[in-house]
Amino acid sequence: MSIENDNNVNENSVEDIVSRYRPELSKLVPYLNWLKDNASNDVAQSYSNSELKSMPFPVYDSNLLAFVKAAQNTNLLDRNYVYVYSRNRLNTAKDELSFIQNAQISNMDDLAGILSKYILSGMTKGTVWAEGVRNGVLYNVVRKMDELVKFWGQESV
Repeated sequence: MSIENDNNVNENSVEDIVSRYRPELSKLVPYLNWLKDNASNDVAQSYSNSELKSMPFPVYDSNLLAFVKAAQNTNLLDRNYVYVYSRNRLNTAKDELSFIQNAQISNMDDLAGILSKYILSGMTKGTVWAEGVRNGVLYNVVRKMDELVKFWGQESV
C-alpha cells in the first residue's frame, strides 16, 4: 500500500486505518448502486467484424470503465495482491465472498488486495472486470470496506 501514516496516530490503529481509507473509498462509493444493480449482468459485449477477419475484443459498459478508472486513481491498489490470496487461501469467487463477509477493520489491506486483483488483472485479461461485477465481488468488497470505515470512523468524528 502506498497510503502513508501522517504520524499523528499509531500506525495500523483503527484511527490510522480509517483516516487512510476514508478518502480513497469516497472515490468508489458512488458506483455501489451501479455495481449492485449489474451483479449477474453481462457488462461487457464481445465485438468482432467478420468481414475484416478481426479478433473479437470486449466492449465495456461506460460505468464499468468509470469505476475502474476511479479505482486506478486511488491508493488502494497493491501489485502484491497475490500474497493476500495465498495467505488467506482464496481460490474462487466463493472464497473471496466468504472472506469479505467475515472481514473486520484489521483486514482492510486484504480487502484492498481483493479489489486490486480484479482491477489490475483486468488490465491484461479482458474478462476479469466484467467477472468481478457479475459475481458480486467488486460490489461486496467496496461495500464492506465502506461499512467498516463508517462504523469505526464514528468514534473519531
